[in-house]
Amino acid sequence: MEPEGTLTRAPLKAPRAGAIAGIVFSTLLIISLVLIRISVPANPQDAGTWLSVNGKTVSLALHLLPFAGIAFLWFIGVLRDRIGTYEDRFFATVFLGSGLLFLAMLFASSAVAGGILMVYGATSGKLMESGVYTFGRTVTYQIVNVYALKMAGVFMITTCTLAIRTGIFPRWMAFFGYGLALLLLLSIGYLSWAPLVFPLWVLLISVHILLANLKPKPAADL
Repeated sequence: MEPEGTLTRAPLKAPRAGAIAGIVFSTLLIISLVLIRISVPANPQDAGTWLSVNGKTVSLALHLLPFAGIAFLWFIGVLRDRIGTYEDRFFATVFLGSGLLFLAMLFASSAVAGGILMVYGATSGKLMESGVYTFGRTVTYQIVNVYALKMAGVFMITTCTLAIRTGIFPRWMAFFGYGLALLLLLSIGYLSWAPLVFPLWVLLISVHILLANLKPKPAADL
C-alpha cells in the first residue's frame, strides 16, 4: 500500500503539462510577433510614423510577451523533466543557458519598445527630436534579430541533440529542427519573418508530445 500523499500521477502529468506550456508559449509569441510585424516597418531607421497609427496594437503585442515567457519557462522545466536521467551535463547547460538568454533578451527588447511607446505618449515631439526613438528602435532591432534569434537557434540545436539521444520526439523532427536552427543562425536579419521560425518549431514538437501522451497505453499482457 502506498503512503498517503504520494504523487503517483506526476510522471504522467509532466509531459502533458510541458506540451500545453509549449503550445501556449508558441501561440502567444506568434500572435505578438505577427502584430508587431504588420504594425512596425522592418527598417529600424524608419521615421516612426507607425507610433500614432499602430501604437495600441504594438502595446497589446508587448503585453502578451510576459505570459509567453512564463509558459516558456514551464516548457523548459518540464522538457528537462521528460529527459530525466538521460540528461547530459554539457548539453543541459547549453540548453538551459540558451533558453534563459533568449527569454532575457526577449524581455529586454520588449521593455525598450514599451519605453518608447510610453515616452511617445507623454512627449511625442521631444522623443523624435532627441534621437531617443532612433536609438531605442535600433537597440530593439539588434537584440531581437541578432542576439535573441541566435540564442533561439542554439536552444533548438541542443534540444534536437538531446532528442536524438533520448528519443523525446522523432529523429526526423530533430533533423528538421537543425535546419531551422541554421536558418536562424545565418539569417542576420535579412528575413523579416524569421523570428516566427522558433515558436512554430516549439508548436510542432509540443503538439507531437501532447498527442503522444494522449494515446492510450497498450494493455499489459495477462
